Amino acid sequence: MRISIISKIISALGIIFLMQSCIEQEDDQGKAPVVKVGNKILTQGMLQHAIPSGIVGDDSVTFAQGYINRWVNSELILRKAELNLSKDEKNIEGLLNDYRRSLLTHQYQQKLLKQKYSPLVKDKEIESYYKDMIDNFQLSEPIIKGIFIIVPKTAPNINSLQDLYQSSNSEDLIKLETYCFQNAKKYEVFLDEWKAFSQVNSKLPTPLVNQEQFIKYNNHYHTSDSLYHYYVSIRERLLPKDKAPLEYVHGKIKAILLNKKRLEFLKKLEEDLYKEGLEQEIIKFY
Repeated sequence: MRISIISKIISALGIIFLMQSCIEQEDDQGKAPVVKVGNKILTQGMLQHAIPSGIVGDDSVTFAQGYINRWVNSELILRKAELNLSKDEKNIEGLLNDYRRSLLTHQYQQKLLKQKYSPLVKDKEIESYYKDMIDNFQLSEPIIKGIFIIVPKTAPNINSLQDLYQSSNSEDLIKLETYCFQNAKKYEVFLDEWKAFSQVNSKLPTPLVNQEQFIKYNNHYHTSDSLYHYYVSIRERLLPKDKAPLEYVHGKIKAILLNKKRLEFLKKLEEDLYKEGLEQEIIKFY
């Protein structure tokens, strides 16, 4: 019954939104009620204000329908809460004050971090942390260095790829690069960069089930679907439980150290403010 009534209201609103003939009519419409829950009223003006400016036509009607349903449900729950919670349970002033204090403190800290603190992490710090915490950097999935290619079946001289993508000869790699720039849909060369094998596997037409077993015993892989050939060349590999190489976790360690420096800065800020408070007699103990 409620949905039927709301649907009729939305249909009427759709016509109203399209008309919008003059400012006086818009003002009157803005005050007109759409739905009421207890003593709370959702007006047409409130509803129009909630609808994003880029949404028009049927999309605006659909959005309005959803907004009205959410507003009604929210007010019904709030009404029940007001009726069933005790006076102490409804006393949220303390919670709001705590939230305000927390929010203002956080915003001030972030402002200071942007204005006065730009922590730098040197490579020596990252290397030192890596050596000290090496046992914490075990791989959870296989990683590889290699080549990944996707080429249309209609590409010319497709048979030449079979030898080129497996070769370690520098001249062959140049030929491979030239061919792929002209014909490949995707050409990824990461001979100097570790990549999770799952990133490559997910791009195959039928992902390999046992990734660890596969890369342990295979250097090359070729498969195809109705449109493309897929080539994978594995030049180096590390398996789960192997120690992650420094270059693979470099970014992660940098983020850890940056966060640590930020926390140290905020701790020093607290100490300085406390000292300042004592010196300027802002703090008084009784």
